[in-house]
Amino acid sequence: MTALAFFDTNILIYADDASSAKKQKRAIALFAEHIRSGTAVVSVQVLQEYFTAATRKLGLTPEMAQRKVEILARGRVVRFDARDVIAAIELHRLTRISFWDSLIVHAARSAGAITLYSEDLQHGAVLGGVRVVNPFV
Repeated sequence: MTALAFFDTNILIYADDASSAKKQKRAIALFAEHIRSGTAVVSVQVLQEYFTAATRKLGLTPEMAQRKVEILARGRVVRFDARDVIAAIELHRLTRISFWDSLIVHAARSAGAITLYSEDLQHGAVLGGVRVVNPFV
């Protein structure tokens, strides 16, 4: 079995964004590969961000975006409690990445993912024990 991989919101948005065909193709292939192997992980935060970005940026109807969130929610989803928020704050303090990005990194770490696919964080960086990979580099 392939190692767990956490997907940041931006990768999922590119999978639905026809305006960038090359990124869309790469995002779809990467996510599909991890879905097939049961190694794709997202968090509740990613589901929330996806809905907002899909309706605002991509212009999906709320019904269509909800359907996609329902599909994403069938897989591995990291859920947080107060201890996780505090751990993300600590990660933010130590790494100086944004608080929201530290929640993503902490979710990936909590899930046991070794890879975090994201376009927003520095490619190749290791944050909280998780390697950031920008699949579009």
